[in-house]
Amino acid sequence: MATITKEAVLKALSYVEEPDLGKDLVTLNMIEDVQIEGRRVSFTVVLTTPACPLKQLIHDACERAIHTMVDKDAQVVIVMTSRVTTMRQNRDILPGVENIIAVASGKGGVGKSTVTANLAIALAQTGARVGLIDADISGPSMPLMFGQESARPHVFQGEDGKNRIQPIEAHGVKLMSIGFLAPAESAIVWRGPMASSALKQFITEVDWGELDYLLLDMPPGTSDIHLTMVQTVPVTGAVIVTTPQKVALADAEKGLQMFRLPQINVPVLGVIENMAWFTPAELPDNKYFLFGEGGGRGLAEKHEIPLLGQIPLVQSIRENGDQGTPAMLQKDSPAAAVFGQLAEEVARQVSIRNAVAPKTNIVEMKR
Repeated sequence: MATITKEAVLKALSYVEEPDLGKDLVTLNMIEDVQIEGRRVSFTVVLTTPACPLKQLIHDACERAIHTMVDKDAQVVIVMTSRVTTMRQNRDILPGVENIIAVASGKGGVGKSTVTANLAIALAQTGARVGLIDADISGPSMPLMFGQESARPHVFQGEDGKNRIQPIEAHGVKLMSIGFLAPAESAIVWRGPMASSALKQFITEVDWGELDYLLLDMPPGTSDIHLTMVQTVPVTGAVIVTTPQKVALADAEKGLQMFRLPQINVPVLGVIENMAWFTPAELPDNKYFLFGEGGGRGLAEKHEIPLLGQIPLVQSIRENGDQGTPAMLQKDSPAAAVFGQLAEEVARQVSIRNAVAPKTNIVEMKR
């Protein structure tokens, strides 16, 4: 019986390719802690995100490689863990945050905030460290959606002597919203510079700690808020939320094109089509395309970016948001399954972006 060696194990694993990145696991430094005890082979596979949708596929490919190329009777023990990738360097602002993701839409009413809230919770449920900034200063909705309308952030003095704001935590997500600082029934009527200043404060003065993903729920359209964001931090990528009808798609395209302007140049990770079809609770297998069919897919194909997911128009998603218990918390529901798949696809596209695209620079707007 031939002795199993570490070299033989690594050689076998060098034939296992990470499907999205197009290189083998050994070259990508994704194999760690190889241990040999007789015919027992153990090692760790370090994925690029805890939300990796290919986790089982990679696990099975590794096991098959050992049995095929090393020893067909070997006992293979694989530990699957993750280390979230980042493109950020020289992090003076948000030093502990690996990825900053803007969730944007062209127009209001497409469910962008509902999508963002459930996406954040879905990412957190995979084990990722997640934060969420409600950047819609005039129409904050996250306090209601997370059931935190009466919450008020704590202010403390940091090690540098400056005041810091402690974010609210709910459902595994760190939150900051202007809604925590003003009465729910109050109208927030601010000029652009004031709203931009509030967003900058949420980015620079909140104690976010270490996060894998910081989601920014952007206001509809293209505005001062969007410019402030890209001038303050290098954004990993943007996600565009739309509904299938033409008026929403036309505005979504404007939002998409804004991120692709040469002076902004933020990668667009993909499109999410919300309210893609209506499925009544009593007819769970039926689909009614109330707002048109395939609009989000068409937008994604036109601009050669992924369609990250299609979310049906389900009454429970709206009801759960209104009650402060987002649909993602209903673990066995079809809606939760959809948002879980969406989180996997967003995390996957972030990993691909970090592997193949150049880092995003902070935008310097010239007068």
